[in-house]
Amino acid sequence: MLRELHISNLAVIADAKVEFAPGLNCFTGTTGAGKSLVIGAVELLLGLRPPTDMLRAGVVEGRVSGVFEVLSKPLLAELEAITDAPLQNEDGELLLTRRIFSSGRSSITLNGNPITLTMLKRLAEAIIDVHGQHDHQYLLKPSNQLAVVDEFAGLMPLREKYQRVWHDLSNARQQLAAVSSGQSLRHQQLELNRFQLQEIDAAELQLGEYEELTARANLLQNLETLKKDATSVHSALYEAEGAVLERLKMMTSVLMELALLDATVEPVGRAVRDATLALEEAAFDLGRYLGKLEIDPAELADVNDRLNVINRLVRKYGESVEAVLGYRDELARGIEALESQTGDLASIAASIKPMETALQKIGTELSAKRRTAAKTLAERIDRQLAELGMEKAVFTIDLVSTDSEPGASGLDTVEFVVQTNPGLAAQPLRKVASGGELSRVMLALKSVLAAGERVSVLVFDEIDSNVGGRLGAVIGGKLRDLSRHHQVLCITHLPQIACYADRHLTVRKAATGKTTETSVWVVDGAERVQELAEMIGGQRITATTRAQAQELLDAAAPVRQKKPRSKDRMSI
Repeated sequence: MLRELHISNLAVIADAKVEFAPGLNCFTGTTGAGKSLVIGAVELLLGLRPPTDMLRAGVVEGRVSGVFEVLSKPLLAELEAITDAPLQNEDGELLLTRRIFSSGRSSITLNGNPITLTMLKRLAEAIIDVHGQHDHQYLLKPSNQLAVVDEFAGLMPLREKYQRVWHDLSNARQQLAAVSSGQSLRHQQLELNRFQLQEIDAAELQLGEYEELTARANLLQNLETLKKDATSVHSALYEAEGAVLERLKMMTSVLMELALLDATVEPVGRAVRDATLALEEAAFDLGRYLGKLEIDPAELADVNDRLNVINRLVRKYGESVEAVLGYRDELARGIEALESQTGDLASIAASIKPMETALQKIGTELSAKRRTAAKTLAERIDRQLAELGMEKAVFTIDLVSTDSEPGASGLDTVEFVVQTNPGLAAQPLRKVASGGELSRVMLALKSVLAAGERVSVLVFDEIDSNVGGRLGAVIGGKLRDLSRHHQVLCITHLPQIACYADRHLTVRKAATGKTTETSVWVVDGAERVQELAEMIGGQRITATTRAQAQELLDAAAPVRQKKPRSKDRMSI
């Protein structure tokens, strides 16, 4: 339910806080005081009307905040899925805030988390129903009217059974179409995958091979230079006359002889000797290296050919040998998946026929029960309309069998149709032009469907349009009955309706200097009697009008004392 509404800088409302009660909440006040602005604020908060021209003159920002109580965990989970915001908490409290700015921009938050306007509208459809806004009322949508008939008749299990078969049949038909149209493409893809896999496997790529081949190619391409320069160094070290090693050996011999004469020379002699031995070992290694430097033109060609093979595969299938091998594994998996698709058209087609038969059977049963239920539901709504002053109105539920393929909800389409007065053409409920007539039709619908309705907050505007006091009492009683299952917000000009309210709120406008402000507050006790007396007699209040007001309250008291259904019902 809606617990609180905070309005700031909206039209003639500078700042207002409205606290609602479970059950029936009625707004009263003089014409032009701003009663409809309160409902307009609710509509703005829920994305049901644009913020155009709603900002209070001269301010930069306006704001509407609503505190909702949602105790149903399934509904909270649904709202979380819609808004992508965490909503689970102990008291089921949701704080919804919408800000509008003079620049034309607006922002929306739910429990402090930003949400989009699309999310907001879907959330609104799940928790509140504002009557008077045709495009946003659950029961005005033909797609929802069929669900209303099914819920009224207890047909949802049969409908769900039908929908399971319908979905299975749709999937089978899609699979058949995909296999039929995709056979050629699948064959082409399979052949391509096999060719690419064979090409990669034929190369027998090895990790690290490319780096080794690159190094070997570099060596072979520079073999002449390597051999020439290494030979020169080896000769200077070992082979040439007066080679470095020959002279070092002579120096070592001299130093060791000197060490016999002076022991302090011995470390120097040993160091030169060790260096000579190390250099001699290096010369031997260089000689062995030169022995291996054989020019083989064929080897260079083989290495270059292998590098060309690897480079070609890398250009085609990846940026490295590792990437090519990874792509090879993907190809193998793709081939396995394509080969696993049997493409057995006959088998798929054979499975479709039994599903078509089952769908037709369930759909026919569903249609027959819907027609029976639709007749009963229409008769009950006709009786409600008669009690609401629309004795000549005729309400019908048009169920039409579809000529095309069966739909996801059955073999029928539905339209709620109403003829409000004799001589007027019957027309779909969604096209009823009169706000008062539409509100009374919706009230009749709600009165019949109250126990099963999922939306917890109902808002009625103009419901007493062109209605007298006698009928107002009937409407008030029905609103009160409806409020046992839902929280009801209602704007009314009739004391015969307001007297049934669990919470009576008055909306007053006052001018201060050059500014006009609207205030909203709860009236009770003597103040409520005074408000009802003003509604009866205008500004001229007498003892008689006060007595009449008190009489209305006393007459409605037994009805008011019937408490709303359990809190979980009222709080969704």
